[in-house]
Amino acid sequence: MATLDYLSYCSSQEWEDLLRFSEQQETPFLVIFTDKVRQKFEHFRSGFPAARIYYAVKANPGTPLLALLRDLGSYFDVASIHELDQLIELGVSPERVSFGNTIKKIRHIHEAYEKGVRLFATDSEADIRNLAQAAPGSRVFFRLLMDAVTSDSDWPLSKKFGCQPGTLTDLVALSAELDLDPYGISFHVGSQQRDIQAWDAAIAKVSGLMALLAKAQIPLRAINLGGGFPADYLVKSNSLSVYAEEINHYLQNYFGSAIPEICLEPGRGLVGESGVLVSEVVLIARKAKTDRKRWVYTDTGVFNGLMETLGESIKYPIYTNRAGATEATILAGPTCDSIDIMYQEYDYPLPSSLAIGDRLYWLATGAYTASYSAVEFNGFPPLRTYYL
Repeated sequence: MATLDYLSYCSSQEWEDLLRFSEQQETPFLVIFTDKVRQKFEHFRSGFPAARIYYAVKANPGTPLLALLRDLGSYFDVASIHELDQLIELGVSPERVSFGNTIKKIRHIHEAYEKGVRLFATDSEADIRNLAQAAPGSRVFFRLLMDAVTSDSDWPLSKKFGCQPGTLTDLVALSAELDLDPYGISFHVGSQQRDIQAWDAAIAKVSGLMALLAKAQIPLRAINLGGGFPADYLVKSNSLSVYAEEINHYLQNYFGSAIPEICLEPGRGLVGESGVLVSEVVLIARKAKTDRKRWVYTDTGVFNGLMETLGESIKYPIYTNRAGATEATILAGPTCDSIDIMYQEYDYPLPSSLAIGDRLYWLATGAYTASYSAVEFNGFPPLRTYYL
């Protein structure tokens, strides 16, 4: 897409730094601009001044990035004991950590508890009983199933996480019986959720559940609004300030002056726009002389950082310094696996002059790229990441 303006994703100085740095680098690799993360974190903090911001470590667990967020005062949401260990090695207090994965081994619950974590998420009776045994007295978020609204997001979370309202109220009561601390309700409206009203529907459900539980003498104190805040890909989203204004309005509408404690878990929305993945064109081919589309194979693909192109869900902006007319292109990765195709149905326009050896710059690739990269599949190493 020769006419794509990379300056809408990077400053001119960042682009110059990227080109200078990448001259001697073998592709593929990912560059993260840490100043963009710093700026986005401040935007979250100003948009939600009363909220605790728990960065979703799974989005990008790079040590320099975690250290930056640590120093900015971020809290952290971890999906495994291994992410927790990484944070502790960086000197992050366990009081700033939430174990947000509802699927966890009892020995990992105990280990996290022994290391000081006192905030967990759950959505099942078995997990509640594990928490009562291995993390007694801990605060608990109960995750609400939000399948109806997540289906509108670019990367839906389906029915794997959360539970229905009736089950949730039963779990809250059970946790109180087992001497856990029923703390609040969490939800996730779907990753890359551009429909702000999805938060309205979720907060409405939460307010009704919290009122019901209060009548049952189990008052909850907090709401975890989860993630879902979008990054700008080919399809642009509203600014974060618009999301913040609307979501704060929803909270006031349903809770008035008695708004509970608020937590956020941004991942993509915090770091997504900070990255540029640089790849090289390996081959260009047509399957038949009459094919309307050509195939462009690059040295990165689904298994090398572009997992979220599965189903063509996330459409990354791609820049090349080639100019001129464009033509429809199928973009595929380098591995011997037929699923390694990024865009086949979507007519991705790239310059007709594109040639083998040219570089492609995949913009807004700061989230769920390096952390999704396979280890040695087909012998290809994990995606290298640099922080500028």
